Amino acid sequence: MKIIIIGTAYPYRGGLAAFNERLAAQFQKEGHEVEMYTFTLQYPNFLFPGKTQFTDGPAPAGLRITRRINSCNPFNWGAVGREIRRKRPDVVVFAYWMSFMAPCFGRIARIVKRNRHTKCIGLVHNMIPHEPNVLDKLFPGYFVKAMDGFTTLSESVAHDIAKFDHKGKPKSWAPHPIYDHYGALVDKAEARRQLGLHVDGRYVLFFGFIRDYKGLDLLIDAFGDPRLQDCGARLLVAGEFYGDPAPYLERIRSLDINDIVVLHNDYIPDNRVNLYFCASDIVAQPYKSATQSGVTQVAFHFEKPMLVTNVGGLPEIVPDGKIGYVVEPNAQSIADALLQFYKEKKEEPFTAGVRQEKKKYGWDRMTAAVMKAYSEI
Repeated sequence: MKIIIIGTAYPYRGGLAAFNERLAAQFQKEGHEVEMYTFTLQYPNFLFPGKTQFTDGPAPAGLRITRRINSCNPFNWGAVGREIRRKRPDVVVFAYWMSFMAPCFGRIARIVKRNRHTKCIGLVHNMIPHEPNVLDKLFPGYFVKAMDGFTTLSESVAHDIAKFDHKGKPKSWAPHPIYDHYGALVDKAEARRQLGLHVDGRYVLFFGFIRDYKGLDLLIDAFGDPRLQDCGARLLVAGEFYGDPAPYLERIRSLDINDIVVLHNDYIPDNRVNLYFCASDIVAQPYKSATQSGVTQVAFHFEKPMLVTNVGGLPEIVPDGKIGYVVEPNAQSIADALLQFYKEKKEEPFTAGVRQEKKKYGWDRMTAAVMKAYSEI
């Protein structure tokens, strides 16, 4: 089949770009002809709280990536729609993650479908954002109405789509596949040496962009528990602040835990991601709200136990007591679980569980879910 994927891709950075590029590679592996359309302007800088939207790494090998879409220019949407319409792809996959993209994606889809051949599938990461605003009431319906079907990464997102979809369009879902492109496993001691950490220490990893809904404040409060301090646990925070860092830094200072919190608050390039995961004992995702998370799938790849909170789709993919812990989103529950992890020496049995569980999360399941939605249109 001839497939076009519309969404974030190189030279843009981050998990969504990585997801789309890996999805394209899997479709190609399965024999499809694939092209990616990404942005000349993804969104204005005032909507991007990080330092830069762009990667300084090399382009992914073997992928056709066309930079054509200006998310703020309706005249551009028409031109892009007509260009894709003339190519007559069998499927256009719109990788949707925020309401700001709804007018752009919705307009392009409506124009493309005038060729009476192409079907448009919304691959929806989040239908209702973690930090909603007025756009989330005005725009999503326009995108949903333009799609012929949907694929999601969790059942909870499929339910969210149904709030805007009154026609019962085809929906399929598959769990977020494993991010397997961040390099090989590294010996724990060597990873720690390269990061300047204590080789014999105990490290809990918080990884990724720091936003309020991800609950780093809860994890910091958990490390204020004297029991965790007494067992020698340290918190390793690896990721860029998407907002004011002052409240987090003040929390650390007021709890007097500066000496056990290690902050690496720059964007972590792809070629160093493996060091952070391999250096840690367990990966913590103390989210206050969630749909699914790419961090869990990086942890699966590096065979790391996980602690997640009982929100959104996270408990669907982290079996409690088998590969880690599912806890309530509060500091006490987080501290209790981490203390149990170290006192009962759970790292080895949980790691064995991760090795078994990760077999469920191949990229072929994601492409199959997209094709299932297509076949039901």
